[in-house]
Amino acid sequence: MDLVSEFSFAFNEKSAFLLFFFLIGILFSALTLRLGLRQEVRASKWLSLLLFLCSMYITPYVMGYAGWYSGGISREILFYVPFMQVFLIGPVVYFYTKSLLNEGFTISRKALFHFVPAILYAFYSLVVFITDKIVLDEFYFYADGRDKDLSDWYQAAGLISMSLYLILSLKYYTQYRKQIFNTLSYADTVLFQWIRNFSIAFLVLIFLRVLFFITNPDWGNFGNQFWYYLSFSFVFTYVAIAGYSNVIKRVTLNESGLKPYNVFTPYREKREVIRSQLAENQKSIDAVATLEEPPKAQISDEQLETWKKKLDSAMRNRLLYKNPRLNLADVARELCTNTKMISTVVNRGWDMNFNDYVNQFRIEVVVEKLIRGEHRDKTLLGVALESGFNSKATFNRAFKKITSNSPKEYLNSLSQK
Repeated sequence: MDLVSEFSFAFNEKSAFLLFFFLIGILFSALTLRLGLRQEVRASKWLSLLLFLCSMYITPYVMGYAGWYSGGISREILFYVPFMQVFLIGPVVYFYTKSLLNEGFTISRKALFHFVPAILYAFYSLVVFITDKIVLDEFYFYADGRDKDLSDWYQAAGLISMSLYLILSLKYYTQYRKQIFNTLSYADTVLFQWIRNFSIAFLVLIFLRVLFFITNPDWGNFGNQFWYYLSFSFVFTYVAIAGYSNVIKRVTLNESGLKPYNVFTPYREKREVIRSQLAENQKSIDAVATLEEPPKAQISDEQLETWKKKLDSAMRNRLLYKNPRLNLADVARELCTNTKMISTVVNRGWDMNFNDYVNQFRIEVVVEKLIRGEHRDKTLLGVALESGFNSKATFNRAFKKITSNSPKEYLNSLSQK
C-alpha cells in the first residue's frame, strides 16, 4: 500500500495539462517511429527521437506538479533519472533537418562528436547516483533538495546548445536553397515548407526560454516555471502533429511513385545515363548531394560569350524551358558539356541562378501569349503550364519577380491600353 501511495498521481490543473501533452508526444513519437521503420525513412526516426526528448523534457514537471517531488522513491526517480536531455535536443534537430533535405544522409563517425556533451552529462548523472546512493548512501549532490536537471547552469548551457544547432540547421537549409536554385528550374516547388515551419517552431521554443528567463531568472524555482513548460508543450505538439503529417505525405508520394525531391533526386534517377554519357558530371552531382558549392569552369571572356550564344540558342530553338522538370544536367546533356560549364555560363554571363534564367524564357512566352489574348480561350494557369511552369504558385512568384507585377496587375495594364 505504501508503494502504491509513493507512485500516486495527484491530478490538478497543472499536472493534468502537462500530462495531456506528454501523452501526445509519446503517441506521435511511437507513430512516427513505426512509419520510419516500415518505410525506411531516416528523417522520421530523427523526428521520433525529437518528440520523445521533448516529452521527457516536461516529465519532471508532469510528475512534480503531481506531487512526486514531495519525497520517497518517486522523488529519487526524478532526481537520478536524467529526463531533461537538453544537450541532445539541438543535435537531433540538426540531423533531422539534414535527413529531410538529403534522403541519403547518414551519420559519420566524425559527426558523433555532436553527442559528447550529452554523454558527459549522462556520465555526470551516473556519478551523482553512485555517490549519493551507493558510496555515501545519503544525499550529497542533492543535499539542497533540488533536481540537478533544473540547475541554472544546465538549463543555460542547453539554451546555448539549442541556439547554436538552430543556426547550423538554418545554415544548412540556406545552402540547400542556393544549390537547388542553381540546379533546378522548378526550385520553388521543392523548398520544403515544412522545414521552414519547423525552424520557426524551434525558434519560438528558444524565444520562449529566453523570455521566461528574463521574466523569471531563477530557472531552478520549480513553482514558477509552469507557463513556460505549458507554452513549450503547445509548440512541440504542433511539431508532432505537423511533422507526422509531413511523414504521411512523403510516404504517400513514395508509394505513388512521385518521390519528393531531395538535393540529388533528379541526378539519382538518371545517374546511370549521366555516368555513361558525361562522366565529368559526377563531381558536380556529388557536390550538389553534399550541399557543397560546385566548382566553376575556368573560361575566358571570349569563351563565355560563345557559350552564352550556344545556351541561349538551345533554350529558344529547342524549347528546353518547356520541360517543367528541367535541371542543369538536362541542359548540359543537350549541349554535350558538363554541369559546371552551364552553371558558370549562367552565373557569370547573366549574373543569375539557373532557376531565374529558365523562368525568364517562360515568362517571356507567357507575356507574348497574354498580348495575343490566349488567356481568353484558356485559363491563365493553362497558359503558364504550356510555357513550362508546373504550378500556379511558382508561376505567380516568377512573374512578379521578373515583371515587377502580378499576372492580374499585368492583365489589367493590358486592358487599359
